Amino acid sequence: MRFQIRVEGLLLATAYAATCWAARNISVDQFYLVAGIRVSALLLCPRRLWPYLILGEYAYLAHSVYPMMEKYGIAWAVVRSALLMPAAAAIVHLHLAFVRTTSAGWLVSLAAVVALALTLINVAMAQLLWPIPPATPALERVVRYSLGDFIGIMTVAPLALLWAQRGNVRWWRIENPISTVISVVSILLLGICAHWIPEEHSSFRTTLQLSMAVPAIVLTSVHGWQGAAVAVPLLNLVVGLTVPSSGQPWSFDSRTFAIQQVLAITGAALLVLGSCISHYYHRYSTGACASRRMMSMTRRSAEAGELALRERALDMNRVGEGIDIHLSETADWLKRQGHDAVAFNLIRTSSFYSRKFRAQASMVYPTALEHLGLYLALQVGGISDMWESTGRMARPRLIGDPCQLTVPLQLATYRTLTEAVSLLLKEEKGQIRVNARCGRLRNRRGILVVVAILDRRHRLHTSTVDQSIAKLTGRTLAYGGTVQCRRNRIRILLVDN
Repeated sequence: MRFQIRVEGLLLATAYAATCWAARNISVDQFYLVAGIRVSALLLCPRRLWPYLILGEYAYLAHSVYPMMEKYGIAWAVVRSALLMPAAAAIVHLHLAFVRTTSAGWLVSLAAVVALALTLINVAMAQLLWPIPPATPALERVVRYSLGDFIGIMTVAPLALLWAQRGNVRWWRIENPISTVISVVSILLLGICAHWIPEEHSSFRTTLQLSMAVPAIVLTSVHGWQGAAVAVPLLNLVVGLTVPSSGQPWSFDSRTFAIQQVLAITGAALLVLGSCISHYYHRYSTGACASRRMMSMTRRSAEAGELALRERALDMNRVGEGIDIHLSETADWLKRQGHDAVAFNLIRTSSFYSRKFRAQASMVYPTALEHLGLYLALQVGGISDMWESTGRMARPRLIGDPCQLTVPLQLATYRTLTEAVSLLLKEEKGQIRVNARCGRLRNRRGILVVVAILDRRHRLHTSTVDQSIAKLTGRTLAYGGTVQCRRNRIRILLVDN
């Protein structure tokens, strides 16, 4: 394999080494930011640039370890430096391959595994290769250093991952700017106040530091994963820069270690909580988008079907008009021939069947609805004649102005209402009344229709309820409505967009 050295790769290695050196100067083992920069660089850079990151790691370690080489030995310096970055790269590679099948908490797992693995390498190299092994027990050093590496990773890596995912997920949009600004400012103010509290009031200082978790929780609850990816690094950084420290490598402070444990648990919990919130939010929003898309497709399909029925009804009306014209001409010819009685009977018969024909055409598609509205279409069309012929329909109660609604919604209401009435006429006994009310529901207009048996003691049969839900729900769902069967009535709600 041929490895071609690129200028941008060398610049990346130099920038990485300089960043690690600067981070080392402002952090010690209990808050080791270099571990976070190491993992963040691996997350941000494509795999083809990882060799340059390893080169930059070697340059940084050579600069930082060279002064200690005479004391601890060249073998320790070389072997330790050769293992750290390749081990971190291998762990990150495995996690990135595993991330495709997981949803929440994988960054916490990555931070914990990298921190523990690199700490074990450091402690093992010190135990095996130092001329005089450290006096502190190895297990105690593993706990101390791995916790510092874990917090360092949790301080930098969430921001890097947030930036890396900017093209794959919806970018962090400040939907609640007031709460967001208040949370961020609260974390900063509490951290600054805790830093200026005198040492004799250490308990109050600790209380202020722990109180910073409250705005961090608010930020996570409001923005999910994006909020946690900002809150956790901010919390760790503020606490890490304000706690007392000797500034020397391998130094240890018991009070700082206690704060470390709280930070580690809090940061891990916030990241997992934020990931879960974002996961379920995106799943809900995806389902809502799919539902809206399905409603839109159903609505367009229904509108296309109504257009076809409209054309058919218009064709029927044109045919009826042609028949009326020809019959009128025939009647006029009969009058001129002196057959007045025959002409009169022809006109009367043709008028009767013409009304029947037009009534049937209006049941195919209520053209009057487009000009007069839903209520008049129900009262003057063929459906009104059919209901009156049953002798079971009471006078309807129609309230509001249906012309404020869109024509497709009025058509959907017309079809649903007529099907509900036909179902009750067929399956139930007793007088039936239709009640309808148009109006505004929150910010949208809609119509509520109730088709009820007048006898309040009557209960709809189970078969009628099942058929109502099965037959009427399709159109109502397309318009964000519902169908409910209660006691003696069917309640239908349709809402306009």
